[in-house]
Amino acid sequence: MAIFNIKKKEIECKIVYYGPGRSGKTTNMEYLYKTYKKQVVGEMVSVDTEGDRTLFFDFLPMGLGQIKGFDIRVQVYTVPGQVQYSSTRKLVLKGVDGVIFVADSLAVRREKNMLSLKDLQHNLKEYGINILKIPLIMQHNKRDLAEQGLPLMSIEQMERDLNRQLKVPSFSASAITGDGVGATLKECLKLTLLSFKKQFKSG
Repeated sequence: MAIFNIKKKEIECKIVYYGPGRSGKTTNMEYLYKTYKKQVVGEMVSVDTEGDRTLFFDFLPMGLGQIKGFDIRVQVYTVPGQVQYSSTRKLVLKGVDGVIFVADSLAVRREKNMLSLKDLQHNLKEYGINILKIPLIMQHNKRDLAEQGLPLMSIEQMERDLNRQLKVPSFSASAITGDGVGATLKECLKLTLLSFKKQFKSG
């Protein structure tokens, strides 16, 4: 749910990185934070809750323009991926406007990806959000590990597992090298802003 600040003439929206534990959500965030320093407002905040971490920072997506004379300000969050932090993940999703699902390309993580996507669908539903209606981007992360000889799933396999019904934009990425990281966020911001514009027209 975007927040409108009439005084500052700003629309504040929330993008959440979701996915299984160790899929590279935090690495995505750290890469963005370092690379887009000029567009980051303030520091990256780490909220520790009973041994897990939620990271967030404010981001000004320059070059995306305004909506009805309002500047856009984005809060970018990650959720902890481990199964036991289900309540924290649900809490972080509250008021979400766009989601980036970070899937792990390692073959051994196939089931964890699918369980995490089901978890996302369930948590969105609890807030009355249909996963097919929210701006959602799929990121197939860790593609660089093929060079280390680790068994990865093919992109086709991951698309079948995770994106056959959703049919959302997807990107191959390596959060370590930064390949595909900026493109993933850019596409999510674009879809999120398009959905705001539709809401304006229908509102």
